[in-house]
Amino acid sequence: MKKTLLSLFALAAMSATALAADVKPALVYGTGGKFDKSFNEAAYAGAEKFKAETGTEYRDFEPTGDTQGEQAIRNFASRGYNPVVAVSFAWTSAVEKVAAEFPDTQFVIVDSVVDLPNVRSVVYKEEEGSYLVGVLAGMASKTGKIGFVGGMDIPLIRKFECGYEQGARAANPDIQVFQNMTGTTGAAWNDPVRGGELTKNQIDQGADVIYAAAGATGLGVLQTAADNGKLSIGVDSNQNHLHPGSVLTSMVKRVDLAVYNAYADSKGDKFTAGVQALGVKEDGVAYALDDNNAKLITDEMKAAVEKAKADIIAGTIKVHDYMSDNSCPK
Repeated sequence: MKKTLLSLFALAAMSATALAADVKPALVYGTGGKFDKSFNEAAYAGAEKFKAETGTEYRDFEPTGDTQGEQAIRNFASRGYNPVVAVSFAWTSAVEKVAAEFPDTQFVIVDSVVDLPNVRSVVYKEEEGSYLVGVLAGMASKTGKIGFVGGMDIPLIRKFECGYEQGARAANPDIQVFQNMTGTTGAAWNDPVRGGELTKNQIDQGADVIYAAAGATGLGVLQTAADNGKLSIGVDSNQNHLHPGSVLTSMVKRVDLAVYNAYADSKGDKFTAGVQALGVKEDGVAYALDDNNAKLITDEMKAAVEKAKADIIAGTIKVHDYMSDNSCPK
């Protein structure tokens, strides 16, 4: 009897291990391209980290248009991939449809919320991270004029701008903020030429620090700022290294963690659905400081941004979320 029980326990343990290891991850990027040095590339980094640590291969797909996203998500689910991670608010309706069709598949959507029992929704408090880089912009500006170039004109990107403006005004109440959005379609994420043109226009008006929240379009923002001897601020990934000494900082958004954690939780049979909201307190958003921008951040600036960070965590500073009422306090 004892031997039989031990055999049953061994079989159960083997089955549990097999179940935990039975993960076949897939990743669908936003339309800005995998190697945008920003949002999508952060997702790629998370998948690559999981692959390196576990030896588990994953499949990914780069949609070039909105219809391709739903096709890719459904294709992965129908072929047994699990979990399927979709990184873009643009795939909200696609995940809603496909997740309902494949209730036994685990899905993750980044930057949006889908209320289904097999979907994890990961959203970020971009306004908090943008507030921190706004403090630095307000202190670094010599002209008292700064800029913001967004990608697609949607409330999510207005959320970045609003947080940035609040932080800059906390540092300098008289700061002037110029803002432009690149477009109203998905193409706005992948137009560095237009990003550069908008940046040059803001520089011509006196802006000397420009924050890009525009995917691959932001590469044109950073390049133009560097070419004109001005400072820029990167987004999503740490972009300080792209133009050392010209990128003041980057608003890092840990999309890599959303992807890595989804795969790891699924592999470990710990996957949970529901909403995860990641802000400064959760290390979901942050400002980047490294050797590439260390000389640009004075001790006074670092003290101010670290105090702002601590105050946000403590709740002393409450950064207004544009998406709560589509307004930004002036």
